[in-house]
Amino acid sequence: MTAPTPPRARREPTERTFHGDTVIDDYEWLRDRESPEVIAHLEAENAYTDAMTGQLKPLADTIFGEIKAHTKETDLSVPVRMGAWWYFTRTIEGEQYAVHARSPYRHGDVRPDPQPGAELPGEQVLLDGNAESAGHDFFELGDLSVSHDGAMLAVSLDLAGDEIYDVSIREAATGQVIDAAVREVGAGIVWSADGRYVFYTRRDDAWRPHEVWRHEVGTPAEQDVLIVREDDEEFALGIGESRDERWLLVMIGSSTTTEAHLLDLTDPTGALRVVQPRIAGLDYDVEVDGDRILVVHNASRVDFDLAQAPLATPGREHWTPVMSGADGDRILGADAFADFVVVTMRHAGLRTLRWLPKANDGALGEPRDIPVEPELHTLALGANPEYDLDTVQLVLTSWLTPSSVYDFTPATGELTLLKQREVPGYDQAAYVEERLWVTADDGTQVPVSFLHRRDVTADGSNPGLIYGYGSYEISMDPSFAVSRLSLLDRGVVYAIAHVRGGGELGRRWYDEGKLLAKRNTFTDFVAASRAMIDLGWVRPDRLAAQGGSAGGLLMGAITNLAPELYAAIHADVPFVDALTTILDPSLPLTAGEWQEWGNPIADPDVYAYMKSYTPYENIRATRYPAILATTSLHDTRVFYVEPAKWVQRLRATVAADDARPVLLRTEIAAGHGGRSGRYDGWRQTAFELAFVLDCIGAAE
Repeated sequence: MTAPTPPRARREPTERTFHGDTVIDDYEWLRDRESPEVIAHLEAENAYTDAMTGQLKPLADTIFGEIKAHTKETDLSVPVRMGAWWYFTRTIEGEQYAVHARSPYRHGDVRPDPQPGAELPGEQVLLDGNAESAGHDFFELGDLSVSHDGAMLAVSLDLAGDEIYDVSIREAATGQVIDAAVREVGAGIVWSADGRYVFYTRRDDAWRPHEVWRHEVGTPAEQDVLIVREDDEEFALGIGESRDERWLLVMIGSSTTTEAHLLDLTDPTGALRVVQPRIAGLDYDVEVDGDRILVVHNASRVDFDLAQAPLATPGREHWTPVMSGADGDRILGADAFADFVVVTMRHAGLRTLRWLPKANDGALGEPRDIPVEPELHTLALGANPEYDLDTVQLVLTSWLTPSSVYDFTPATGELTLLKQREVPGYDQAAYVEERLWVTADDGTQVPVSFLHRRDVTADGSNPGLIYGYGSYEISMDPSFAVSRLSLLDRGVVYAIAHVRGGGELGRRWYDEGKLLAKRNTFTDFVAASRAMIDLGWVRPDRLAAQGGSAGGLLMGAITNLAPELYAAIHADVPFVDALTTILDPSLPLTAGEWQEWGNPIADPDVYAYMKSYTPYENIRATRYPAILATTSLHDTRVFYVEPAKWVQRLRATVAADDARPVLLRTEIAAGHGGRSGRYDGWRQTAFELAFVLDCIGAAE
């Protein structure tokens, strides 16, 4: 049978000139999402991908069934107390979305422990995602914020995938909508103490959150009051609320500099108070703790320290040291409770927690560990909305340990398991998780996580999949994923390369993989891939690579650098036309990205450096791996046009090979994270895994 012909977009040359360098781009016209011709082209690409992967449908159906079989579909989260209620979520077999509910709390009550299908006494449904999503192809709950007295509920919903939300204010007990005036805003909502007002954010034309507004419930949006506007295009803002519900926190920041403001929620029409005016390079975060603030900052150490200051005089000159760390220990944040403080940090490359006791006078004691197993863990705070707690909820997971919720009692050091995610048919003892260290091109030791079945050995013949990200100081921390079992159970050796540009080993690790050091991200990943081969775990003709968003940039870059190492590449919502995007500050989020990548408009060295690695401009006429690029029409973080253009140039440049196709799939009703419903998401994942498994000869 003759293979179908891939879609060929017409060529319409567009010139781009910067620093005396003129680039001709034949496919930039594909950026017009409103064009019927563009939509027709994307639909033709989808049809081609369907035709080229039709034989994989039985495998994708099998994988979907495996994900489903390993999931307890009807389940209940651990109830968490806030005020006079226990709050929790339900999932129901056959339903795409969670149901958010609550039941009354009476003083002295112990946490309820109901069966997943049983209703709690006095239970109220606050929001049923399945009912809310009816008639919509996409549904995302941005925020569900309850007023301080528990009587009202503010809900923000995105029904397109573009991360723009409409807000409705409802009676909590009945669900009746009493105000739907606030539209096309950010996800977060904060209530004033008296329930008269809500605060929200708005974006500018470049999709940058740049304003905070106050809305009086029951009034037209035209009467809303602007609280603060950030005019510097390299800064964005966000809002939050202190745990004691007293303060609105407005954080304004770039990737290197921050500025925090506080507003007393008992005086919602009052003025914002700045904590510390911005100083270039000073990065800090704050937590209100009674009459003081806790500050995590980089003023004295690249990996941040913890300080405190009086709430009345919170500026930098009043910051006094509380806690530091060893070299490479990155302090990430502090959470204050009435009798102790919990510090989130990175130690030995892993996300973990320490806690500090409070004396009667409020003085903070020495930090103490929370000992947990396994060795390669992620330990994080769970849902703890109350300030006055004797115990805190923690969440522990690893690559092989399903998410486990604990109560931790600092006074006794006791850890009590409340719930571990049930994974039917899963035997943890059948698998191995370990961390290896790989030598990069410049001699740097790069950590790589390895997962495989215990009966898989390094005999040089195994299929493999290596994943990476490596940007924005985001770490690929150990976490359990049911879908990964479908790989491991087919003998796949799965690796996660913790490359520079991420945050696994502290701020230095991030700094060494950004700006004019960005190539380290790519060469680290290639070194990790070569190590998998050299150590006898995989062969190049059975190795695939996967990454998304900025990790999709990584996929494009390593495909150009070392195409011979991989049989297949899955690039999800890939940032593969990075230079074109970063050269256009009118595009969403671009100006704010200059501190990550550099400003190629102003700096010819940055322009030349980015041009040397951006995937779209460095495709070579050689044999490439099979490529699957996946994207979403309404993605506002990485536009669909980037992979659409990339696929066209790949087909026009690389050596033709029907056994290694170049495919594009565009989700028409989805956002940056893909499809929204859990079953739809599983179908999407199953298709992507089927493609990879087929390419590396591991379908069985």
